[in-house]
Amino acid sequence: MFELFKRVKTVVNSELNSLIDKAEDPIKVVEQYLREMASDIQEAEKATAKIMAEEKLLKLKWKETQSMVKKREEQAIRALQEDNEDLAKRALEDKSRLQKEAEQLEHLYIEASKTAAELKEKLTEMKSEFRDMELKKATLNSRAQSAKARTNINRSMAMHNSGGSKNGFKRMEEKVFRFEAEAETSEDLNVSSRTLDTELKEVEKKSSVDDELRLLKERIANQSNGTIE
Repeated sequence: MFELFKRVKTVVNSELNSLIDKAEDPIKVVEQYLREMASDIQEAEKATAKIMAEEKLLKLKWKETQSMVKKREEQAIRALQEDNEDLAKRALEDKSRLQKEAEQLEHLYIEASKTAAELKEKLTEMKSEFRDMELKKATLNSRAQSAKARTNINRSMAMHNSGGSKNGFKRMEEKVFRFEAEAETSEDLNVSSRTLDTELKEVEKKSSVDDELRLLKERIANQSNGTIE
C-alpha cells in the first residue's frame, strides 16, 4: 500500500535527476513527472479513504461487540436470578466468544487507525511536495524562458557585431564611395568636354571673322586702286 507514496521526496530522486540531465527540455520532463505524481496522489487519496472507511467500520463493529459482551453478562445474571443455570452458562459462553471477537476487532481497529494516520500524514506530505514542485517548475520555467531570450538576443548581437558584418558594411561603404567618385569624375569630364567644345567654336568663329575682315580689306584696297587708275 505504501508503494503509492513512492514519489514522495522526488526532487532528489536519482531517476528524475537522470531524466532531467538527458532531456533537451527539462521543464517537459518535470511536467510529465508532475502529471504522474498527480495520478499517484489520486490513487493514494482513494486508498486512504478506503482505509479510513474500514477504520470506522471496525470501530463500529468493536463497539457493537463490546455492547453484546455487556448484554450477555446482564442476561447471564438475570438467568441465575431466575434459577436458570443452564441458560446463564450458555450466555456466559457466548460472552466469552464475543469477548475474544471484541479483542480481535479492537486490535484490527487500532492497526487500521495507525495505518490511516500514517497514510494521511504521507498524503499530506506528498501533496506538499507536489505543490513545492509546481512552484519550482513555474519559477524554473520563467528563468528558462528568460535565459533563452537573453541567449537569442546575445547571439543576434554577436552576429551583427562580428567582424564579418563590419567588413561587409565597410566594403559596401567603399563601393558607395567608388560610385560617388565615378560620378564626380564623369561630371568633371563632361564639364571639360563642354569647355573644349566652346573654346574650339570660339576659335572657329574668330577665324571666320578674321577671314571675312581680310577679304573686306582686300575689296576696299582693290576699289581704291581702281579709282586711282
